[in-house]
Amino acid sequence: MRFWNVSKNEAGESEVRISGEIIDDEWVWLYNWYGIPYAAPNKFRKALSELNGQDITVWIDSPGGDVFAGIGIYTALMEHRGNVTVKIDGKAFSAASIIAMAGGEILMSPGSMMLVHNPWTYAEGEAKDMRHAADILDEVKEAIMNVYELRTGRTREEISAIMDEETPMAPKRAIEEEFADGMLYTEEVEAVKNHFMSTYRPAIMNSFNKSLEMALEIKEKQKVEPEEIKELEPKEGKDPEENPALNRVFDKRRINVRSKIQNRRKKAHE
Repeated sequence: MRFWNVSKNEAGESEVRISGEIIDDEWVWLYNWYGIPYAAPNKFRKALSELNGQDITVWIDSPGGDVFAGIGIYTALMEHRGNVTVKIDGKAFSAASIIAMAGGEILMSPGSMMLVHNPWTYAEGEAKDMRHAADILDEVKEAIMNVYELRTGRTREEISAIMDEETPMAPKRAIEEEFADGMLYTEEVEAVKNHFMSTYRPAIMNSFNKSLEMALEIKEKQKVEPEEIKELEPKEGKDPEENPALNRVFDKRRINVRSKIQNRRKKAHE
């Protein structure tokens, strides 16, 4: 059961989805027998050739697998005549990270991971066979570093150190280490922020300013000038409550306006 799928998205663009183990062509029969998802370089090249040089997006969610199979798929994508955009929506571990390096642009989902490490193998035999196996692994590492160096521009010493540490990288670190170019969906988040700043914030400020103006206008209207107070002074021998104007201004409170005004004048002369 192959683990890639070629389809068209809503915009009519071609997408290739990789979501299984990367294997050598000689193991295809076994994976088909057990129904295990896989990708093999020869079959992948054939499917890719049917896209006729179209621009494609390659989605990757793979635990990796055979390094040479991964390099075969990487090479097929590098040879593709259209633009290749790689998007990692789950994981791009081991050989899958090699495939990712074929992208003209490499973007990672916020929760995705990339894993870069040294090659490893099984070996048996005597001491010289073990030494020979170690020498082969060293050469395989050199080949893998060629791929990473070409894409990232980092020095071989830096890449070697990252591989030695078996480095797992979330989007932020992958971008810092130059194994990825960006994180998916950040433009949408920024667009929402910009929409809020350009639409809702001015509306909120305008509403606030309008409310403030109304409040100041009301406060201004409620001011009682000295001339108005004189006009509202109760006549001799009359209760302030009998003056309708006083009732309106002082909200029907039992206040002796005359005594208040006299007290103020008295204090002013002291």
